Amino acid sequence: MSPERQIENLLYRYAELIDAGDLTAVSTLLGRARFIGPDGEVQGEGADDILRIYSSYTRLYADGTPLSHHVTSNVRVEVDGDTAMSHAYFTVLQATEVLPLQAIMTGRYIDTFAHDAQGWYFTSRQIIPRLYGELSQHLLAPPL
Repeated sequence: MSPERQIENLLYRYAELIDAGDLTAVSTLLGRARFIGPDGEVQGEGADDILRIYSSYTRLYADGTPLSHHVTSNVRVEVDGDTAMSHAYFTVLQATEVLPLQAIMTGRYIDTFAHDAQGWYFTSRQIIPRLYGELSQHLLAPPL
């Protein structure tokens, strides 16, 4: 499998894990990465910080999920040896008992990666929201 495809799979894996509400697995996936806010400031680094950030923002429901569906699109990957960068769009959909199905946020991911004997891994993730919908059923705190 090409490096580009392996990196795309990491992006899609993130969407699967966050929608499953598996914040521990999200923190493992991003465990070697810096988490960067929309303003470019580093909000945390490593699995413990990632878990703390996601646990403080993500509302989970009785089924253990955020009742969301993250769609990743317009993925562009640039590989340079054992490092890479990707840009992608995201759209977050959600439906709850009080919220009909709707897009609640769109934006961009800017990610960096490195490769070692275990394969490709995130070295940074920046989430840059662009459009906001009704977030009261999704977030526990205002977005960064």
